[in-house]
Amino acid sequence: QEKEFTRQRDELSRKRRDLPWVRLEKNYVFEGPDGEVSLLDLFQGRSQLIVYHFMFGPDWKEGCPSCSFVVDHLDGSSVHLNARDVSLAVVSRAPYAQIRPFKERMGWRFPWVSSSGGSFNFDFHVSFTKEELARGKVRYNYEDLSFPVEEAPGISVFFKNPAGEIF
Repeated sequence: QEKEFTRQRDELSRKRRDLPWVRLEKNYVFEGPDGEVSLLDLFQGRSQLIVYHFMFGPDWKEGCPSCSFVVDHLDGSSVHLNARDVSLAVVSRAPYAQIRPFKERMGWRFPWVSSSGGSFNFDFHVSFTKEELARGKVRYNYEDLSFPVEEAPGISVFFKNPAGEIF
């Protein structure tokens, strides 16, 4: 059964690699420690970018405890990811002025930017409007389901080709 499971997983991985890539048309802009930064800037010259969507809403006092546990384990991985042409960034909807002291208190070093005022988190279905929540179903993890709060955790992975196009 384990060998059959391995073959099924390998076949699913092959199909996943064959899925079409979606080119991003929007120029997403975030707020970071030095002002505005684009999604392209978050690649830091590398061809791949992993974004962790950290639950930290605009009116929250601090970030999600579960997300904090996750990124505690991501912080040290940056050097290994960078060596493999991958950058890591964290994005939240809280204004950067709220993110900065929380990040400093936690001692994290990874890049963390704010998408406040933009559509990034909504476009990637990890933040929900009051209207979506009132309907009782939101689009999350490729299905419609009920969700208790306006923020959800998530991971998005991007690729930048030599022409600078992001997928």
